[in-house]
Amino acid sequence: MKVTEHIKNANGKTQFSFEILPPLKGQHIQFIFDNIDPLMEFNPPFIDVTYHREEYVFKEQENGLLKKQVVKKRPGTVGICAAIQNKYKVDAIPHILCGGFTKEDTENFLIDLDFLGIQNVMALRGDAVKSETYFKPEIEGHSYASDLVSQIEDLNKGIYLDEDLQNTASTNFCTGVAAYPEKHMEAPSLDSDIHFLKKKIKNGATYIVTQMFFDNQKYFDFVDKCRKAGITVPIIPGLKPVATKKQLNLIPHRFHVDLPEDLIMEIVKCKDNTSVREVGIEWCIKQSKELQKAGIPVLHYYSMGKSDNIKAIASQIF
Repeated sequence: MKVTEHIKNANGKTQFSFEILPPLKGQHIQFIFDNIDPLMEFNPPFIDVTYHREEYVFKEQENGLLKKQVVKKRPGTVGICAAIQNKYKVDAIPHILCGGFTKEDTENFLIDLDFLGIQNVMALRGDAVKSETYFKPEIEGHSYASDLVSQIEDLNKGIYLDEDLQNTASTNFCTGVAAYPEKHMEAPSLDSDIHFLKKKIKNGATYIVTQMFFDNQKYFDFVDKCRKAGITVPIIPGLKPVATKKQLNLIPHRFHVDLPEDLIMEIVKCKDNTSVREVGIEWCIKQSKELQKAGIPVLHYYSMGKSDNIKAIASQIF
C-alpha cells in the first residue's frame, strides 16, 4: 500500500514509522530483525531502509604504491526490504540515490523493486563521497533529486530509457522526498530550498519526510511556508532522540541543525551517556506529544539501527 493511502486510511490518527540502516557487511539479517521486533507492537504501516553508496579506500600494495578500491560497507537495501515485507507484512521503503547510480542503474533498480511488489520509494540526491567536497553525479546519472523523481514518474507512465521498447508495463510507485526545516546546507536560503522542493513535488513526489529537528516551532514554521508556496502533500516530521554527549557537536556538524539551548544545558549537566539517553528520550516524547496533538499524520523516527530508545518513546505516544 502507498504511504499516501496509509495516511488516508488512518482517518486523522497519528501513525508510527521508523528508519533503519542496513547492517555492516558481514553481519546477518537477524541483526535487523532484532531491532525491528521490539517496535512492531506499535503497528508501523511502513519502515524505511536507507541506501549507502560506495566509498573509496586506498590500500598500499607491495611496491609501496596506493591502489584505489571501491567498497560498500552497508549493502543489502533491496534484500532487506523484501525480507521485511515477507516477514512482517508491512510496507518497506527503500531509499534510492542519485549518487552512485547511472540512469540505467536507476531504471534496473526500480524494475527489481516493482517485481518485488514494493510500491514506495524515497528519492534522494545523496551526499558526496568522503573523498569529495561537493556532490558529483555519475556520468549519465542524475544531479538532482527532482530529476530522479521525474525518472520514477516516467516509469509510472510506462516510459523507459529505451524508446524502442514496445508494450511496456507501467510501475506504480509512490515517491517520497526529503526536506529541511532549517534548510539544506547547500541552499542559499530557506525560500530557495522550498522553491526546489516544490519542483520535486511538481515532478511527481507525493509526500515529504523532513530532516531531524529538535524545536517543533521550526517544523511548524516550515510547514506553513510550504503551504503558502502551494505545496499540499503530507509533510512527515523526522525525529531523533539524542543519545550521547558527543552528539552535541556531531549533530550540528553532520546534519546542520540547531539544538535548543534548554536541551543543550540538560545534556551538559549529565554525568554519563546513560543520563544523556534519558534526557534525549524525554525531549523526544515532548516533541512527539506536541506533534501528535497538532494532528500530524505520521511521526517518523530515525532509529540508526537501535530500537530501545525509540521503543521507550513510542510506548508513551502510541
